[in-house]
Amino acid sequence: MKVIVAGFSKTGTKSLHIALRELGYEVYDFVENFWYLEKDWNKILTEGGSVDDFKRMYKDVDATIDTPVYFFWKEIHEAFPDAKIVFTTREKNTILRLTFVYSPLGRKLSALIGKMNEVVLATPGNNPSTFSWKIPVNEMVMRRLYRQHTADVIQNAPKDKLLVYNLKEGWEPLCKFLDKPVPDKQFPHANIGGKLFDELMQNHPVMQRMVKEAFVIISLLAGLGAFGVYKFYRFWPYLSFFNLYKLLNFGQI
Repeated sequence: MKVIVAGFSKTGTKSLHIALRELGYEVYDFVENFWYLEKDWNKILTEGGSVDDFKRMYKDVDATIDTPVYFFWKEIHEAFPDAKIVFTTREKNTILRLTFVYSPLGRKLSALIGKMNEVVLATPGNNPSTFSWKIPVNEMVMRRLYRQHTADVIQNAPKDKLLVYNLKEGWEPLCKFLDKPVPDKQFPHANIGGKLFDELMQNHPVMQRMVKEAFVIISLLAGLGAFGVYKFYRFWPYLSFFNLYKLLNFGQI
């Protein structure tokens, strides 16, 4: 592990993810943490973890970013004390609201997010049995958590290993901090206008698998529904005749 991003979600983490990949780092973002480390994170969020857990989880990873990583930045840094810490800031921190396509994989992702909501954001977990979910937001609590987290990182991260960074500053401070040459291209800007979910659904293989699973399930349900309707109308004349026979037989007509 070379880089730990301790910044809250929605502070430019998706743009930084792209920038780190451009600089040659293998990055675990939220989706990678779910796909490869779901069981580990479920254990940590439920029972707790250890330095050895994080050493094993990230031994072949260069950088990790976004939830739930930023909440456990200190523990991850204890496992990788030579790693550098990037703390992303933003003038206005927006609140995350996403809706997921229902699928078996989506249920697992939804359950993990619900657990992270409870532990990291102090919000009720979502119900993975529903077809969609939204993070319930208490903005006062969220802003307080953001201030507390900011103070914790700035006060406790080793000063020689910490970069407090606003993405508006571009490549120069990031590359200088990481000892990397400045790329000859514009700094990336992902999730402009809050379009992260649409981008993930179109481009990320895990999200694409959710779409395929949902399509198969919806197709099966639609087929079963159509078959049921066909059977109902197919046998309705016989059912009507049978009902008439019973009424006549019992002298009700």
